[in-house]
Amino acid sequence: MVAVLAVLVTGCGTRLPQSAFDTTPPGGSPVPATTTPDGKNSDVGVTASTIKLGLIVSKTSPLGAETFSGPMYGAQASIAALNSSGGVNGRHIDLVVCDDGATGAGNRRCVTKLIQDDKVFAFVGNSIYDYAGASYVDDHGVPDVGGQPISTAYDQYRHLWSIYGSSAPRDGTVGWNGKLYGGTEVYRLFATMLGVKTAGVVAYNQPDSLRFANLTASALQLEGYTVVREQVDFAMPSWSAAAIDMRSRGVDIVFDALDSAGNVSLCDAMDAAGLKVKAKAVTVQAWNESVRDDYRSAPNCRNALYATATTRNYMDTDNATIARFRTEMQAAFPEREDKMSMWELEGWGGAKWLADAMASCGDSLTRKCVETYMSRPEGYDAGGAFTPRNFTVRPAPVGTDHNCLFAARWSDSADGGHGAWVTVTPGKEAACFDVPNVAYTP
Repeated sequence: MVAVLAVLVTGCGTRLPQSAFDTTPPGGSPVPATTTPDGKNSDVGVTASTIKLGLIVSKTSPLGAETFSGPMYGAQASIAALNSSGGVNGRHIDLVVCDDGATGAGNRRCVTKLIQDDKVFAFVGNSIYDYAGASYVDDHGVPDVGGQPISTAYDQYRHLWSIYGSSAPRDGTVGWNGKLYGGTEVYRLFATMLGVKTAGVVAYNQPDSLRFANLTASALQLEGYTVVREQVDFAMPSWSAAAIDMRSRGVDIVFDALDSAGNVSLCDAMDAAGLKVKAKAVTVQAWNESVRDDYRSAPNCRNALYATATTRNYMDTDNATIARFRTEMQAAFPEREDKMSMWELEGWGGAKWLADAMASCGDSLTRKCVETYMSRPEGYDAGGAFTPRNFTVRPAPVGTDHNCLFAARWSDSADGGHGAWVTVTPGKEAACFDVPNVAYTP
């Protein structure tokens, strides 16, 4: 559950000083660039004809094989297409995948194997439940590009570059002296778009769940909502009582700090209690096609599901970049056509981000060059798949920000009755708002 909650709020962008691109491990010696026989500069994991990359995924997980594996499939499809078109400046990409079993010990094993034994140049598309090896990656100066910030590691270490960008210093401390910040644009969007005024916030009686519920409630109140708090027991949750109470108090939109199973149970209870809302909000992780089956016993709630993200809807194939993503996914994994997700698109975009960074280096491919590209102030948008994001370091964002996001609603009648996520932001583009920031302790 902590992993599900951790991805709900992400930072905006940062720029590191040039000294941050020294790849000398603390207490160690610099890893020098070498020269291949044909005169090309290279680095660890790079030859004249190949680049070795690593990817760590928590696929074998108590939460299910699909929970964290989406970015892996997206990255693999992107790299397969890149290799078929000649690789990066003539170098073929060799991607080594390690399943860490969703444990800290397994993660440390994968990190050590990929860095010490496989000698990878960089990581790409990581989706890790417990990133216990993050400090080891950082100490060895290995770029980790496009990973999902399931833990706080991507807001802590300078060589970790999350898929969402970050404006935190990443100097060894999480965020700004242990605090992170999130804007209220999601709540502004729903109020503007649907006219909702009374929000239910459902959480477990568990510290991480309550912490995120408190953040959600504070942000909602800043946006003028009346907030109805519901707390359920983690071991024996009374979903019905929560749904009935929200119905009696006029709740018209529901947010939560629950895991995926809890969301399904809550929706079942909402349908059973006759609680019909204008929106049941879910996160980018739940923006996938499994809702078709997961919520099969709660059709009213299912058709009220709204998801938000800073990534374009993976179903909007009238966009050229999304069409390319779907074509490359179909070529690599035709069996996954009904298992698509936003995390697959983000894994695909993360691999493209690293590929573009490597391509910028020309023949002289080094980790320092890649991280110089990653630190540019220009926002990266993966060809329009993302809202622009960067890594420009900023002071703690205590004022307001101009934040943009996409939103979609699940509709059973869309796609000829097969069901689909339908983009609801105007023109299928991102909606933007000037909103305040809310501080929280992860």
